[in-house]
Amino acid sequence: MPVSQRIVIPELLDHLAPGDPEAQRSRRDLRRINFLMGNERWVAAAVWRHSHLTAHGIVEIGAGDGMLTNKLARQFPQAEVTAYDLAPRPENLAARVKWQRGDIFTMPTPETGGVLVANLFLHHFEGDSLLALGRWMQNFAALIINEPDRCQLPHFLGGLMHPCINRVTRHDLHVSIRAGFAAGEIGQFLGLDGGHWQVRETSTWRGARRVVAWRY
Repeated sequence: MPVSQRIVIPELLDHLAPGDPEAQRSRRDLRRINFLMGNERWVAAAVWRHSHLTAHGIVEIGAGDGMLTNKLARQFPQAEVTAYDLAPRPENLAARVKWQRGDIFTMPTPETGGVLVANLFLHHFEGDSLLALGRWMQNFAALIINEPDRCQLPHFLGGLMHPCINRVTRHDLHVSIRAGFAAGEIGQFLGLDGGHWQVRETSTWRGARRVVAWRY
């Protein structure tokens, strides 16, 4: 059952230093959650289906610890790969990946782009910020987006994980779901014009809402 209203509040992990032990534990928790949800496998498969566009580059926004960026760099060795995040460049990031550190809203919009990836990033924003992100994405040929599905079942499934995750992850997991998206909202909030974009949206019982959009 969908939760009727988005509630966007700060997540604890966003305010911890990268080297904080709780932050490190939470990032390990998140990698396990991503694996169980199949998020990175889905993203990689979706990019592969649009592999003809990767010649124009692959960009990940909200790249975090760089694990997904590294996977895409290995999968598409001929593509230029760029990652954006507020955090410092991860130590284990592939040398050929370009790391853009800073606030994405202050960075120039890429003039041309192949495939843009956003995995569990958009739910941090609302209103005008999402519209601004949508404008920032306008020059890409394809968008691959994975976000929390805003409904009750993921809360229940997340609760089952509480004994195995730390307090930061327990808090942020439910905050993320409440800030997630219901059917049709991602395209609407980003302002993806139906006259220019073909949008395919799906959801999973594990709690993911997924959008693939490509230009006509």
